[in-house]
Amino acid sequence: MMCKDGIGKRTWLIPDCELPEAGEGILKGHESVIVVNDNDKDVNIKVTLYFADRDCYEDISWLVEKKRVRCFRMNNTEDMCGFCVPYDTQYAMKLEADGNIVVQYGRLDNRQTNLAYYTTLGYAE
Repeated sequence: MMCKDGIGKRTWLIPDCELPEAGEGILKGHESVIVVNDNDKDVNIKVTLYFADRDCYEDISWLVEKKRVRCFRMNNTEDMCGFCVPYDTQYAMKLEADGNIVVQYGRLDNRQTNLAYYTTLGYAE
């Protein structure tokens, strides 16, 4: 049986990442990347983080099972394979998958009472 090649792309770039502190309200500040795998097979993803003032970090890998959606939180060291993403630091993220995926990025910034929620699709190639 031939595997169906799911919708999406294999390489994604999210240029505007910045993990906020937890903030003041009930809803805690965070960043997340939501990945949809529409394939008939599991997809492995290599994650690279780029910083303005230090070398990139490449030791993060994710798995999204076939026909599933998965949310990865940047403030969860388990999701980040033990890496602690620095708070309030501008960085970018590249995802390279071995199958087509769709990627959405979200940030809840709750460092003040007027919280802001930001979500966008990454750039796909």
